[in-house]
Amino acid sequence: MSEIFKATKKAAALKLPVSESLMLKSEEMPWQESGAPGFWVKPLIEDESQGIRTWLMRVDAGAFSEMHGHSEYEQIYVLEGSFYDQEHVYGPGDFIVRAPGALHTAGSEEGAVVLLFYSPKPNGG
Repeated sequence: MSEIFKATKKAAALKLPVSESLMLKSEEMPWQESGAPGFWVKPLIEDESQGIRTWLMRVDAGAFSEMHGHSEYEQIYVLEGSFYDQEHVYGPGDFIVRAPGALHTAGSEEGAVVLLFYSPKPNGG
């Protein structure tokens, strides 16, 4: 299994709130390199103690990532453009959830913006 998408610098991502509401102006954040060419991220929540990440990801037109997997659940909601894997092409409003370790490709012909949620398996497994 290969974790290919990683925020390359620590941005001002939020931690999960304890008793308050937190807000982040993502439009004011720069896109960061993800470690994979053509894939850019804006970390919105990164809470290592809970094992939770929420990111916006921009996929450049023509970007492609080889077969890979993630150690946690991956949930993808397509906001703009189109996004594909080895099984389907997804458009705005489509939602994908992958089990930990599920191998998949990722790419976009025309470009896309997706919202990503990563969360651990229950019981830390």
